[in-house]
Amino acid sequence: MKSEREKALKTYYHWPFFVGIVILVSAVTGLFLNREVGFWLLGFAALYYLATLVVYLIIRAKLERKIVDFGAGYAQVQNELLRRTSIPFALTDGEGEVLWSNPAFRKAFLKKERPDGKLSRLFPEIGEKSLADQPELHVGFEDRRYVVRCSEVSMDTVEAFNDLTFGGDRGLWLLYFQDETERLYYKKKLEDEAAVLALIYFDNYEDVLSGVESVRRSLLSALLERKLNECVDELHGVLRKLEKDRYFMVLQRQALSVLEERKFSILEEIKRTNIGNDIQITMSIGVGVGGENYDQNFDYARTAIDMALGRGGDQAVVKNREKVSYYGGKAQSTERNTRVKARVKAHALRELIEAKESVMIMGHPISDMDCLGAAMGIYRAAEFSGKQAHVVMGEVSNSVKPILQTFTEGSGYPKDLFLNCEEAKELIEPNTLLVVVDTNRPEYTVCPDLLKMTQSIVVLDHHRQGVETIDNAVVSYVEPFASSASEMVAEIVQYYDEKLKLKPVEADAVYAGIVMDTNNFEDKAGVRTFEAAAYLRRCGADTTRVRKYFRDSMDDYKLRAETVRRAEVYKDDYIISICPSSDKNPNQTIVAAQAANELLEIRGIKASFVLTEYEGKVYISARSIDEVNVQVMMEKLGGGGHLSVAGAQFTGITIEEALEKLKAVIEEGA
Repeated sequence: MKSEREKALKTYYHWPFFVGIVILVSAVTGLFLNREVGFWLLGFAALYYLATLVVYLIIRAKLERKIVDFGAGYAQVQNELLRRTSIPFALTDGEGEVLWSNPAFRKAFLKKERPDGKLSRLFPEIGEKSLADQPELHVGFEDRRYVVRCSEVSMDTVEAFNDLTFGGDRGLWLLYFQDETERLYYKKKLEDEAAVLALIYFDNYEDVLSGVESVRRSLLSALLERKLNECVDELHGVLRKLEKDRYFMVLQRQALSVLEERKFSILEEIKRTNIGNDIQITMSIGVGVGGENYDQNFDYARTAIDMALGRGGDQAVVKNREKVSYYGGKAQSTERNTRVKARVKAHALRELIEAKESVMIMGHPISDMDCLGAAMGIYRAAEFSGKQAHVVMGEVSNSVKPILQTFTEGSGYPKDLFLNCEEAKELIEPNTLLVVVDTNRPEYTVCPDLLKMTQSIVVLDHHRQGVETIDNAVVSYVEPFASSASEMVAEIVQYYDEKLKLKPVEADAVYAGIVMDTNNFEDKAGVRTFEAAAYLRRCGADTTRVRKYFRDSMDDYKLRAETVRRAEVYKDDYIISICPSSDKNPNQTIVAAQAANELLEIRGIKASFVLTEYEGKVYISARSIDEVNVQVMMEKLGGGGHLSVAGAQFTGITIEEALEKLKAVIEEGA
């Protein structure tokens, strides 16, 4: 293959002959026009050809010798520079076979003078792939790290490698290795020493102190503060007290890694503090890390502590720029005896409703008793304020239809009380207040598009918050210690206005929501749960009517019995079953939850899981009593819930694949 330089040089040699031809043609033409001028031109052409021939025969050889000498010297200098440079170079074919290397490469990586074998033998990171597919690589050799950059070599430059043995037509690649060991060391050092900001709150400080003798209260406070100081001192951090039950902490990133490795064991140490207190004290930690500056890290810490408290406390939440991590959360949420927060939220909700033209209420896609009960409580509050209100309903199970059919025009309710998603999108306006009940995750709402169509959003929910939440809500009332969204709405209605009273059918719906989520007052039923139930009874709720609403059809009963029959014990402490899928029965998810509750009654079982497939999705209902945190397990599968009641759903996978994912999570937690 001729190089471009050779072509250019030959073109330079040919130009005099091209010019001579032009002169000769001009001379011949001149003979026909003017013989005297023509002869002069012929003479000039003869002299030109003679001079050109002399130059071509005599000077050309000298010129070529000088060019060759210059090229050889240039190649020698280039080759010598490659040999003397301290940067390791290697020439390979397209598959990584070493063809040539400079002394720096052989000194750094080889024990002999001549190259041998493939680069993948020295650097497993390179692998067997073509170098064209990996132009930049990061490899390690012994205790050093290198970044390898690859560039394809033109055939015109091969002459620089005098001792090159070219093997085949696989192409040539020049690799140079840049040592990045020190850069990576200082980068990691900067990352390890980066500031981490954290907020520490005691969840139930006042409640614990109120149950301790006055002479021991100062001792308990001192013990708690000493444990915190000992932990922070060990990590070489700084701890400052903001209030009696709140602290601010500064650590280095490497200290946070230690805390994460220990799973924030300080949470358990605090819970073990006991000097006669009847209530176990718990603590929440919100950590901000990975921000561009201290201000952003502090914002992350505040968001993290809000998430920790919103999930029930007794846990640490680490918020990074890329992700959120959870630790702890094994204790049951502590019920707050004070109703101050409920009263404040009720007043805020009333101000928002009265300032808007209309109210729209929605819950999660497959509406249950709790979702419907909470929605009807908010509906009554909106009607009391003279605002037009609608409830956005998704698919309705057969268990909800009996009570849903009581809200008819004959009972005094508008015909358009219940809307589907499309109808709601046509009616909603920027000045409409959207109230979301029984869920706090955007994708778990009946119509997520409504969240983007109004700026006034209120969230009322009792589920623990996850990474994805409705973050543009003007009022967010999320209380994981509450038994149900219906319980929260019952409290809000009491403080909304003293003249407001639920109708008996509405009280039935709210009461039914509490009964369903507490499993007939067996799970998560606290003092405030019974107080809410007592208020609903005063409003006319009838336990007999509610009981009739919960009666199952024969098909549902058989389906639940078949689900229980299929159950199998897994790892001695867990029980798993699959609820048969049937297009004729839209209550599969409800039946699966009921079966999970029944399976939990088996002696020796710590947690029960029931899977079912419905309309292209796989649902998991998880239940426990107090030994296993199923909420944490379901979060790993993209779901959530409470410590003892949780669930998850999958799209695009089979029920067998979902079962394998569930077993993997159980294995991890076992």
